[in-house]
Amino acid sequence: QVQLVESGGGLVQPGGSLRLSCAASGIMFRMFTMGWYRQPPGKQRELVAVVTSGGSTNYADSVKGRFTISRDNAKNTVYLQMNNLKPEDTAVYYCKGSSLSMREYWGQGTQVTVSS
Repeated sequence: QVQLVESGGGLVQPGGSLRLSCAASGIMFRMFTMGWYRQPPGKQRELVAVVTSGGSTNYADSVKGRFTISRDNAKNTVYLQMNNLKPEDTAVYYCKGSSLSMREYWGQGTQVTVSS
């Protein structure tokens, strides 16, 4: 059974930091492209950052320079370090795993709220 479990969300003040984690099980994690997506209130889900099996990364323009995606294949975990958070970063953040055969798996999401 495939499971992606996000953690680390919460309430933070503008300018603050959070680190999200996504622990995967039931997949050959090191072979998967892992991504973080978010869905702000009333809006569509959007890409935040991805990291390939080879370690290449890509970011949405809105988070470049503030967010860092990383992976630990020994722990089957992908992280999203979020610094200098802004109110517009408020969203439910989802983890997604994508295989070479185009199978996709999603986590249940974790809420991030940036507010003073």
